[in-house]
Order: sequence, then structure tokens, then C-alpha cells
Amino acid sequence: MSEDSLFAEAEKQLDKALAIYKVDPETELRLKIPQLSVQVGIPVRMDDGSLQIFKGYRVRYNTLLGPSKGGIRYHHTVTFDEVKSLAFWMTFKCAVVGLPYGGGKGGVTVDPRALSQMELERLSRGYIAQIANFIGPDLDIPAPDVYTNSTIMGWMVDEFSKIKRDWTPGVITGKPISLGGSLGRDDATGRGGFYVFEILREKLGLAQSKIAIQGFGNAGTHFGKLAQSVGHKIVAVSDSKSAIYCEQGIDVASVERFKKETGKLKAVVYKGDVASEVSHQEITHEELLALQVDCLAPAALEKAITGQNAASIKAKVILELANGPVTPEADGILEKKGVVVLPDILANAGGVTVSYFEWVQNKEGYYWELEDVHTKLKAKMEKAALEIYNIHKDSSCSMRTAAYVAALKRLDAASQARGTAALFRRI
Repeated sequence: MSEDSLFAEAEKQLDKALAIYKVDPETELRLKIPQLSVQVGIPVRMDDGSLQIFKGYRVRYNTLLGPSKGGIRYHHTVTFDEVKSLAFWMTFKCAVVGLPYGGGKGGVTVDPRALSQMELERLSRGYIAQIANFIGPDLDIPAPDVYTNSTIMGWMVDEFSKIKRDWTPGVITGKPISLGGSLGRDDATGRGGFYVFEILREKLGLAQSKIAIQGFGNAGTHFGKLAQSVGHKIVAVSDSKSAIYCEQGIDVASVERFKKETGKLKAVVYKGDVASEVSHQEITHEELLALQVDCLAPAALEKAITGQNAASIKAKVILELANGPVTPEADGILEKKGVVVLPDILANAGGVTVSYFEWVQNKEGYYWELEDVHTKLKAKMEKAALEIYNIHKDSSCSMRTAAYVAALKRLDAASQARGTAALFRRI
């Protein structure tokens, strides 16, 4: 990979926090190496009768705080290094918002858009069949991620339950409502990022803001709609193919609808069923990142902002709705420029938080109203955001380092509670 491997970059983020917050040496040791890594080959009979074997991965990184938790992504670029890195970040993400979870992640190297629905189902069930002995509602709990969704999670929980001969809804979160899913899970990542942005923006010197969103998927779309609903102006959005800029502001819901109906990204406004085009510019992805905006929300894949393009960033605040969109080299450049980065392990933790709510509901057999989910999510995200902001101010460190410090406090306490060399030498 260019620059360092993704995992090496993730470790650099931890090392910065360890430099200002000392933990027991055994805690640090536990956080450097994943507990379990599984690579599988998934045989899938294709619609034309041929056989293909897809590479799949599952990493249970750390379980100091509880069973591991983390999504499953389908993407043609998925590697073990990426999955390990994402599991690492999940360890800290769960700790940041105070969830009783460790970190895990899974992935399959595949372009899901090239598969039929039946092929996708066979792949999903096959993946679960291969990792069934390594997951469970009190062991490791998968969820959706890039290019996976509630339908795929439904196939997975059904397959796991068939294998175990026991209906086990708590093994997977992000499921359809009819299979034990939670209300409020669909927009949880974007909504959580919105709550973080709103509770911190005045402290960061922002009022009504101009926002650019890089990545018009689930998280970016929901964040954009919520931000627009309280008066912020969304001036640019992009997907994997194109980017658009509209100085007077984009109607996010209309753009989302148009893309669903046509597959294209265009600034439009709907009146009934008729879409009217609004004057806008088609720009490059790099031009979107360099726009003069108050907030830039990278919501796609890793390494969107690197040492090569960080100097061009003009946003005052970066809200990381994606995992790992800013590299450590870029972090250093942005910090010198005075750009505040609201880190992924805080900003996009809304998804795992509502996944936790779903898991609790599955265990209780009692399901909450949507308003309850939103209220509990808002409280969790705001509490974590303010804790991290206070560490940031008190320790004069970046928001990212402050988030790792907040997580390290909980992880270190859990490690020491199990007994360390310092304890046993006294006995």
C-alpha cells in the first residue's frame, strides 16, 4: 500500500495517546496484537453453474470490555490488513462511547455489484457457515458495513440460527425489523455524527455552517439531511463516480431520491414526482475536498485525506464519518493549519451504539420506540463528545488523541482489574 500499511497508521494514532496517557505495560501489550484472526475461502456456485471461491476475513481484536463488535464489509479491495485495522479502531470506538464491547471486524473480497441477488445470498450464507464457530451473541457480534445491509444481515442471522439449531437474533445486529432489528439503526451513523457536530460546533467557533460531504452513502446522506434540517447548508456531495457543487445549497433528500431512481448524482428539487435541475457545477473529488467550507465530512473509505492533499484542505472542521479517512501524515499537516478533526472513533460511533441497543433489545425480548432510540443515542454521543473535548482542552492535544485517551482510561481499568504483574508482584 502507499505510505504505511493501514494498521501501521492506526498504531501511530495509539502511540500519540500513549505518549500523554501512560497505561500499565500489559494493557499496551494487549492492544498491540489481535486476539483472533480468521481467513476463509467461501465457495459459491454462480448462476451460470461455475464455482468461485471468495476470500473472507474475521478479526476479533480485543475483548477487555466485552464481546467483540464490528461490521462486515463487501468490497473488491478488502484485505486482511484493512480488516485488522478496522477491528483495532472498533476496540477504541466502543470504549470511547462506553459500550460493553471489544473490537471486531469482518470482510469479503468481492464486488457485490457484480453478483446477482441469489449469488449474494449464497456468498453471505457461505461466509457465516465458515465463521460460525468464531461468532456468537456473547462472543463476537457482526453488523453491516460498506456494501452490506439489513437484508444481508437477515440472511446471516438465519444461517447462523440454522447451523446452531436455535433462533439467535443477538448474534447479528443491523437486521430487518421483522427479524429482531432495532428502529433507528438505518440512520444511526449519520445521526450520531450529527449529534457530535451539533454539541461541539459552538465550542469550535461554528454557527450555521457550509458543509461538503465526500461519500453520499448511508452515513453521509443521513448526516446531510439532519444538518440541513437545522439550517446548515450542504453545498457539495460526491459518490464514487462524481461530485457536485451548488453554492446556494443542495436539497439532500431530492438528490438522494434522484440517485436512487437514476443512479446519477445531480442537484435537483422534486415537486411531486417531477425533478427540476438546480444550477450546479460538476467538480472533481479533489476539488470537493479543497472547498472553502466550515465543515468537511469524509464519509466514504479510508485514506481520503493524505500527506499529498492535506495542505489543500480549507475546511475549519473535519467530521470523520468514514473509518480512517485522514492518515497520520495528514493529521500533522491539518493540526499545524488549525483544522480540527473530529475523529472517526467518536464521530461515526452512532452505528455501533444503536447496534448495542439492538443487542440489548434482543436479549430482553423487548423492543423500544424510535423516540427512545434517538434519545438514548443523543445522550451517549453528547456525553462522549464533551468528555473528549474537555480532555482536548485540558491536555492541549488533538481531538483524535483525546478520544484515544478517553478510550485508554476504560481499557486500562479493565486490564488492571484482571490482574497485572504489578499486582502479582505484591502478593
